Amino acid sequence: MLHQLVNARNLDVYLLSLSTQISFYTYYFVCLSSLYFCFQSDGKLFSPVSDKSFNPTSMSSSKLSKRESLKVQKKNYRSQKKQAAKELLITLKDPSVIVLADWLKIRGTLKSWTKLWCVLKPGLIVLYRSDKLKSSNWIGTVILSACRLIERPSKKDGFCFKLFHPLDQSIWATRGPKGETIGAFVQPLPYSYLIFRAPSESAGKCWMDALELALRCTSLLMRSMTKERDLTSEAIAEQLETMETTSFQSPTELNESDCEKHFEGQGLDEDCKTDREEIKTETESSCSEFEDDKTYNTNVQPVETQYYENEKEELGQQGDECQTEEVNDENKSLIWTLVKQVRPGMDLSKVVLPTFILEPRSFLDKLTDYYYHADMLSEAVLQEDPFSRMKAVVHWYLAGFYKKPKGLKKPYNPIIGEVFRCYWRHPKTNSRTFYMAEQISHHPPVSAFHITNRHDGFSISGSILAKSKFYGNSISAILDGTAKLTFLKRGEDYFITMPYAHCKGILIGTLTMEMGGKVTINCPKTGYRCDLEFKLKPFLGSGEASNKVSGKIKVGSDTLCHIDGHWDQEILIKDKTSGESSPFLIVNKEMKTSRLKRYTVPLECQESFESERLWEKVGIAITNSDMHGATQEKHLLEEQQRQEARERKAKMEEWIPRLFERDVISGDWMYRYVDVRPWDPINDLLQYEREFKIQTHTKHRTPVVRTMSITSQEQEKKKLFQSGSSTPDPELIHDSDSSEAASELNFFKTVSEKRQHCL
Repeated sequence: MLHQLVNARNLDVYLLSLSTQISFYTYYFVCLSSLYFCFQSDGKLFSPVSDKSFNPTSMSSSKLSKRESLKVQKKNYRSQKKQAAKELLITLKDPSVIVLADWLKIRGTLKSWTKLWCVLKPGLIVLYRSDKLKSSNWIGTVILSACRLIERPSKKDGFCFKLFHPLDQSIWATRGPKGETIGAFVQPLPYSYLIFRAPSESAGKCWMDALELALRCTSLLMRSMTKERDLTSEAIAEQLETMETTSFQSPTELNESDCEKHFEGQGLDEDCKTDREEIKTETESSCSEFEDDKTYNTNVQPVETQYYENEKEELGQQGDECQTEEVNDENKSLIWTLVKQVRPGMDLSKVVLPTFILEPRSFLDKLTDYYYHADMLSEAVLQEDPFSRMKAVVHWYLAGFYKKPKGLKKPYNPIIGEVFRCYWRHPKTNSRTFYMAEQISHHPPVSAFHITNRHDGFSISGSILAKSKFYGNSISAILDGTAKLTFLKRGEDYFITMPYAHCKGILIGTLTMEMGGKVTINCPKTGYRCDLEFKLKPFLGSGEASNKVSGKIKVGSDTLCHIDGHWDQEILIKDKTSGESSPFLIVNKEMKTSRLKRYTVPLECQESFESERLWEKVGIAITNSDMHGATQEKHLLEEQQRQEARERKAKMEEWIPRLFERDVISGDWMYRYVDVRPWDPINDLLQYEREFKIQTHTKHRTPVVRTMSITSQEQEKKKLFQSGSSTPDPELIHDSDSSEAASELNFFKTVSEKRQHCL
């Protein structure tokens, strides 16, 4: 009995597959039949004149056609374009125009498969997350005009085929059927190709035949489908209705405005120009045709990394309440065990700290706390006088400290090669501030970072060497390094240092975390400087003495104003000339709600060495208060890092950072893909990130401009420093692009000046 049921099920599957093929080939026959009617009734398709139609009377008409003016030819050209656009819009508008629609598996950039609903129309494939064709389910639209199709061998079950652009260009349209610009959330899909998997060979062959028809006969198929309603053959119409109800699912009907939005930016709107506008453009036709060769296709949006908005954020309380923590007896014994292993003045970078004091995130993630108010920098760039710009920079700097973890917590020490990326969206300027960080060294622990928002005109770069000192009853975590804030349009650099974190009460008293030390914000170009001091709470001080900061802004040796207050509550600024004080920074509910929204890559889309995925198991254990499990997972990561270090040492290999490289002259760590060109509103379209490379989508090809020379070739470094001349040989650093000649000359001048200074 069971054997009969299995045979019956196999027979049902076979009949279903056979009916699908029959319905498609019936539709294929109908399309070819309609093409025949199209040729017979219209005859307007472009074809050469046959020899039989040649006669002496036609010579006069031929001569007349040769004498047609350019204006008449342009008019015919525009009418043909309108006809083509109309056919395409009608094809997209008509819900009955579907060549094939079914579920297919598509491989993403991370080599994992996603099941999507694919709708094949003449010239297009529309991908949906569900078979309900809603805007919220739209993922993307593939343009078939420049694609090629091949069968792809595979070891897995089913049938694979690949749709790709032969020149490795984008295959995606910029908008969806209803004008959608942002697709539904799925794993990232490739830029220039798609790999499909059908459930069976018969279904795959059916899709291959349908795609071949759509690829080769797109224009004819659209023209025939738009004239199906005018055909006199009732049999063809009945076949279409039967096939439509049995084989395919009709999509949601689109109105004409939706179709226009779908093709907005694709060049079809050029046909809507008036004759007067067309005459105006004719005078510039020769120049525009020449410039088109050097222009990108701005209609194609770049493929960028997918991010999602972070919703949960812990800000901590105001005052010193959240900066203290009572340690239980079990954890006190762990601290005593740790204290026995160290001595006063010892560096704790190589000491394994207990898990209970860890904050469940990496230090690379911790550094992002200073950029939730990056919109303040967008406003600082617009200030006209240097004093106002310095005050705005100090205001942004102090706004990055009030976010505090609950209790005494320390982030993870990043593993060498670990990276973290994110961005903040600016609603006022409709721009994004991108953040990229990498752990470039473990002993000593050095973290390099780069922040950029070319649209708003600023970038930040730098590296931090994390040190820790033990003083008996206290520990200080020192952030040794300088960050450089650059205003791109003004060419101003602001060099910024950081305070240290001080933890006291390890042996006697309550564990307390504070900020201390002197920091500077210096702009050499304008001569303005800000000196700040973060003050530690005195031994007998009250709560009012916690988290105090004071400082002054100077130009040269003259003090212009004084700053004083609490960096987590309120700070006042006092003008020295007038003696008036005014609020400079107020940490209230309004300020906290104005924090920019941070976006990070989804955990399932991250690579194995990204911070959140790398420390995922440790963070889950700490969140669940499973300190034993967190210690084990942390030990596995650290032991793997030590093993890789031993292997590199045995092979005599040095670690090479992935995203940062060291400047030959200054020794600073710089982002490999740094771009400090001021934003060009005519040429620059969008700043985005893909595969850890922050880049700009432009209309024209532009060279990347850097303020410093960056090279990773050891041979060039040796030649540069061994050369007896103060100016290096230009042949050592060669660039084939002649448009970068000015930047190369600036580089040679910088090298010469710095070499003379060193000598």
